[in-house]
Amino acid sequence: MTLRPFTVHDQDEFIGLVRASAELHYPYMNLPATPEDFQAFMRRYDDPEAAEAHLVYERETGAVAGYVTLNSIIRGRLQSAAIAYAAFAPFGGRGYMSEGLGLVVRHAFENLRLHRLEAQIQPDNTRSIKLVQRAGFRYEGLAPELLFIDGAWRDHERWVLLNTLGKPHPSLPAR
Repeated sequence: MTLRPFTVHDQDEFIGLVRASAELHYPYMNLPATPEDFQAFMRRYDDPEAAEAHLVYERETGAVAGYVTLNSIIRGRLQSAAIAYAAFAPFGGRGYMSEGLGLVVRHAFENLRLHRLEAQIQPDNTRSIKLVQRAGFRYEGLAPELLFIDGAWRDHERWVLLNTLGKPHPSLPAR
């Protein structure tokens, strides 16, 4: 597996994958399934200092297996980002997202020099919880009614991975 940034040129392929994967993602997430929703989604990644979006794809075939995003990148004393991801059918459950998530974690810690990554996962989304556990994330607690998904505020577990070996980002205050 390998990564590449998503662009507006990925719209049709992304929307097609989202539609084909609707059953896989329901009720845990609502992904952009129309051109208008995709354009709004992509605007969140206009500022690479605040967020990044990566497609996870097979190197040999170019088939897109999923995506991983880094959202709400915060510098200063926190040096943190929220991480989100989804596999696309028929790639779910085949280990591709474990590899893709690992690549984004390495990028976040080595290149962006973040200290903390946080994944928010609905408690009954066992596949997602197993994915972050395999990546080394630890459970930090429950956040009641954290995100508005599928017409309601949903509880989410907070899973965290810390970069304890990396060199601090220059925006980290000295004191």
